[in-house]
Amino acid sequence: MADKLKLLVAGLLIAAGIAGFYLLQDQPAVFRVLSVLLSLIAAAGVAWMTEPGRQFYVFAQDSVVEARKVVWPTRKETMQMTGVVVAFAVIMALFLWLVDGSLTWLVKLIMQRGE
Repeated sequence: MADKLKLLVAGLLIAAGIAGFYLLQDQPAVFRVLSVLLSLIAAAGVAWMTEPGRQFYVFAQDSVVEARKVVWPTRKETMQMTGVVVAFAVIMALFLWLVDGSLTWLVKLIMQRGE
């Protein structure tokens, strides 16, 4: 129950920051943006104190660890795969252009017979 109240407070803090952005429309933009940023930071702090917040933090850490395990392609591999994608797109465009032209010619041919 306490976690739900904390998450509600976090949501209210976010809403207050957004409301502050619009209520401070006569103030410089820096103050308006700061009101939103400070409310987001405060809301994140409150949310972090909940069990779901801690679980999310652990999940984020695990995600970073997994991202480091990714084997990224080399420049050569990237260029080769980009070439394959571009070539496929050109071939498909030509194929669809031929099919479209053929169907257009066929429809015109059929329409002329009906007259």
